[in-house]
Amino acid sequence: MFSARSVGAVTALALSYDHTYVASGHASGHIQLFDVQSPKTPARFVPPTTLEAVASGREEGHLVGSRIVSVGFIAGRHTALVSADDSGLAFYHSLGKVLFVEATDTLRILGKYPDEEVQETPVPGLSHVYHPFRRRRMRKAHTILSMSPLPLGPSPHCTDTYQLIALLTPAKLVIVGLKPTPKTWYRAHREADEDSLVKSRYKGILSWFPSIASGTIVQPTHQLNGKARTSQPEGMLPMLVYGWGNTLHLVRVSESKSPQDIKNPKTGKVNKVEVGRIVILEAGKWTVGGDVLALQWLNANQILVLTSVTLEVYDIHTFRLVEHVLFDAWTLVSPLLAHTTNGSVSYTDAVTEVSHSVRVYKGKIFLLGQHEVLVGTLLTWADRILSFVENGDFLSAIELTRSYYIGEAPGNRNGLPDKPEELREVVGEKMRELMAASARYAFSEDRMTDGTHITPDGRGVDRTSLFENLVATCARACLALGDFDFLFEELYSYYDEYGIPKIFLEQLEPFVLDGRIHYVPPRITQRIVGLHQENGRPDLAERLIWHIEPECLDINQAITLCQQYQLYDALIYVYTRALKDYVSPMVELFALIRSVQRYRKTRAEASPTSKQLINNSTIEDTAINAYKIFPYLANVLTGLTYPSEEPLPEAEAISAQNDVYKFLFFGRSSVWPEGESGKLVLTSDEENGVEPTYPYARLLVRFDSEAFLHTLDLAFEDHYLNDETRGVSRLVIVKILMEILSTPALPQTDRTFINIFIARNVPKYPQFIQMTPSALHNILIGLAKDEDESTREDRQLAAEFLLSAYTPHESDRILTLFMEAGFWRILRTWHRHDKQWAPLITAYMNDRDLGTPELFDSLSEVLRTASKGKKSGLQTDVIDTVSNSLPLLLRNGVASTAGLIDTYMPTLHEEAWKVLQERPASEQLCYLRELLGSPQSFDEGGPYSHYQRTGPSERVPFHMRQEYISLLCELQPHSIITELRYFPPELLDWKEVVKICEAHNALDAVVWSLDWRGDTQAALSKTDSFLEHLASDLSGFLVDTGVEAEVSIDRCLSKLHSLESTAVEICLRRSRPSDQAQIALPLEDIWFQLLSSQMNCVHRVAIVLPASESPGPLAGRVMDSLRASIQETFSALMSASSSKVVSFPRLFKRLVDAGRINHVSQGAQYNEFRTILTGMLESYRSDGEMLVITQHLMARDMFESVEELAKARSRGWAPSRRVCTICRERLCGHEKSQVSEDEEEQEAGIVVSRTGAIYHKSCFESEDTNTI
Repeated sequence: MFSARSVGAVTALALSYDHTYVASGHASGHIQLFDVQSPKTPARFVPPTTLEAVASGREEGHLVGSRIVSVGFIAGRHTALVSADDSGLAFYHSLGKVLFVEATDTLRILGKYPDEEVQETPVPGLSHVYHPFRRRRMRKAHTILSMSPLPLGPSPHCTDTYQLIALLTPAKLVIVGLKPTPKTWYRAHREADEDSLVKSRYKGILSWFPSIASGTIVQPTHQLNGKARTSQPEGMLPMLVYGWGNTLHLVRVSESKSPQDIKNPKTGKVNKVEVGRIVILEAGKWTVGGDVLALQWLNANQILVLTSVTLEVYDIHTFRLVEHVLFDAWTLVSPLLAHTTNGSVSYTDAVTEVSHSVRVYKGKIFLLGQHEVLVGTLLTWADRILSFVENGDFLSAIELTRSYYIGEAPGNRNGLPDKPEELREVVGEKMRELMAASARYAFSEDRMTDGTHITPDGRGVDRTSLFENLVATCARACLALGDFDFLFEELYSYYDEYGIPKIFLEQLEPFVLDGRIHYVPPRITQRIVGLHQENGRPDLAERLIWHIEPECLDINQAITLCQQYQLYDALIYVYTRALKDYVSPMVELFALIRSVQRYRKTRAEASPTSKQLINNSTIEDTAINAYKIFPYLANVLTGLTYPSEEPLPEAEAISAQNDVYKFLFFGRSSVWPEGESGKLVLTSDEENGVEPTYPYARLLVRFDSEAFLHTLDLAFEDHYLNDETRGVSRLVIVKILMEILSTPALPQTDRTFINIFIARNVPKYPQFIQMTPSALHNILIGLAKDEDESTREDRQLAAEFLLSAYTPHESDRILTLFMEAGFWRILRTWHRHDKQWAPLITAYMNDRDLGTPELFDSLSEVLRTASKGKKSGLQTDVIDTVSNSLPLLLRNGVASTAGLIDTYMPTLHEEAWKVLQERPASEQLCYLRELLGSPQSFDEGGPYSHYQRTGPSERVPFHMRQEYISLLCELQPHSIITELRYFPPELLDWKEVVKICEAHNALDAVVWSLDWRGDTQAALSKTDSFLEHLASDLSGFLVDTGVEAEVSIDRCLSKLHSLESTAVEICLRRSRPSDQAQIALPLEDIWFQLLSSQMNCVHRVAIVLPASESPGPLAGRVMDSLRASIQETFSALMSASSSKVVSFPRLFKRLVDAGRINHVSQGAQYNEFRTILTGMLESYRSDGEMLVITQHLMARDMFESVEELAKARSRGWAPSRRVCTICRERLCGHEKSQVSEDEEEQEAGIVVSRTGAIYHKSCFESEDTNTI
């Protein structure tokens, strides 16, 4: 026997299934078995061994110094143990006796021995105990993190006979069985994502739950590592939870049997025997809040998880967290703390090795702390409720009970039935008891006098919130139960008895308003309505009436309240939903309409200073309520409720429609309510006035005919009126309206709306409404004769509807009436049908509702149609109509008018131009640009025209073309050359063009025009004279120092640059070899003349500047601009392809000589040349540097691209197009052409050869076959 000191600290413990034996594993590798009845000495003892003994084959077991990490009992035996150590070795120990001598049989079930002997160091004070002194961490990939045998459950299970053992390493889970022969039944490797965190790599845990009795049956399920199926009770299946880091897995273990042929070795007979095998079913996977340090089963449905900071409980069916509490895992005992002294284990790893310090037994949680043992348990649902009750918080207890009842309670559901029906029965009864107890407590005399009403300083406490919350809490509970007897009977009686029913009513009302409680006893509803009436809040009473069931109301109280405070929406609701009376709301609203009509009549007859006009605020509210008649009728006549617009039951809807139609369209005044107590419902504005026929329909027409007829439009769409046997039909209603229409005193507005209504509905319901042609004719004339412009579009649309079903006679009269009425859309249809083109154009022109694009598109279409098949062109009346409409057309669009005339009637250009003489010059230019302008001119002068042409129109008179040039010079001088270039030479008189341009001071256009005619010499001469003139102007402006001088200088410089640019362009064009033969002057003379003119211009300006001092900013800017122009001319000369003909030195000498002839100072002349040439050289140097930089950038990009392609080619991919080498179709992006659906899948693959060629797989195979 070894002492506790000799075997080392306990690092693992296990209790036998019958709680009579305890097995302990120690840090030195020893294992001891103790009898609980006599624990002083171990009943069995398993010492560690050495590598020499293992190598000699004499024995097996844990090596000396290996810490035992797990130990457990096998099945129901006391002397069968399994153990595992930190070096990754696991053994099965059978502790038997032979002739009363201990004989231990050890079987290695996992792990390998080390290859070499580890240097051993004696433990201080112990000569015969050694442990390896390891500086390296003991955490290795093959260590065993956790091990546990399958324990026996309260009920036997077929898997018990296999003696299963689960072992967890950092890399995998292994389940082995010892019976009938040792065998590995299951392996599950760790997933890659679970190994991502280094700290979680060596954190793993597992725990078994044995089989228990249950009647629940599992449906047949495919096993994961076998071919058979199993159908065993789910509750009977043992379960294993394991995991690494913060990930947990759940598996279920079962047995599957299948018949096999077994041959008897003695007899040779073959028998069929059922052979069993273990089946592992993966049930789920989830993650927890941190690395799992300990894992225990609380019961068959829940597991306890310990992380570094929390204790958590999870439900294995939903894998959801049901309970958690903060807990510091470092306060528990760890068997590894002693190993931190020699560096073999880090302190962080050691202090979190606490899995042996957490155990669960019969629902109790035991925690072994460093200074104490903690015991806890999970509260059941009843315990939670009871804790609130004991603290006097009945309301929280009711809320928690309700949450259990509806399945929204947080935390565990321990103690509750699994079946929903049983759960609701148990929890519902508890909730009723709590509500009754809460009410008794709240209104008990003891509570009224206890300490809850008095503060320590003697002051009283307002307990109103208690009584308010009691009502709300009990209301929610009763909603969950679906039973309101307690709420409305017992609880309300308490509040009523103690004189605080107001609190109850105020807390109950929100439940009614939001629709959670629909039915309230009438006596309580009466109290709520009365409460609002007493408080002067009839609006709140109306809101309540809307939201409550009609049978809950006190009808007399509700009607009286609504009539008193004019709550007509609520009044209609009470009549229709509570009494099913759909006529009384009409009677109430008719009275309001009659009051409004009387007010209108009085106001119309009274003088402006009459006192009757002073106070009309009350009539506005009356009118607002009176207008509710129309949405009410619209809803009822279409089978809907008011105001919610929900569908009525079919029988009720038909009954309501019958009553409303019968009353509304009755031929005389009616008595309502029917019977002796009824009163005659009158409609006359006077008190004793004569009642007309159909008084109620007439009343609504007089009140607001448009709204009433819109209501009838909706009613006509309802299928109720399809049955003509009901007494009221669409035809009957139309005839009644026709009779009303015949009333002489009917206002024209009402007459118009009735005509519109009938005209729209006659063609809409032809099978139900048949009217005589004369009646329809009168309606059509009535629509046309109304002079009200605001209703013109509605009348025209109604006339179109009517004409679709009726063809009128007296067409000429009708056309005249339509023209007077402005029914242009109808007239257009009429004239187009009769091919009357001139009236059709007039109809388009007079229609003010047409937009400009639509108008001209329509006119173009009409003119195109009118000219088809006619060689002589358009008819005279059409041309005359357009001619007379020219002012109107030009007002709608000048450019569109120009294109229209030029396309279909170019003879009207002269007349259009006469009309334009009275219009602004910009409109004249717009007209001519549409006909003659280049495409570029539309970018500057407005949107591009829809008028299609390929060049200037030749149909434009000659003088108008010249006018176009003049207008361009005046309004857009910068675009003259572009427009002149667009003209063919024969369309203009170029001499006249030169005069016009020169008259408008368009100098560049003059020079260009002269050269365009072929007179380059004259063009350059004009250039010289213009430059001389501009230089003189510049000199004068530089002398003047006024504010306007700078503006004038800028304008002058702009003209000068434009002129010089045009001259340079001429010289460049004449420098082309193809143009040199067309001119008489030598090319060098052309350039010399231009440069000489520019140099003279510079000299003329420089003369006026003071020579002794530097020029000012303005003068310097002018000189720089002039010199830059000369530099640009020299650059253009050097870039010309034929510049070799021009000798630059000779040209330079000629320019110097010309300066002498012009008496220019030699020093000033050379200074100017030096400045110009220096600037040119500096510009060339900058351009050269930019070219060098660009060359380097392009070279680098080219190198990188070629390098990338070379690398791709070296990998086997050719840098050519991604096409198949054989069929030349694309490899991807779309299928090959004409590929059938059957071949599509076969052609999806590609083949890459080592030569870099790429093929479709199908093409490659077919080519290979053909080669063979």
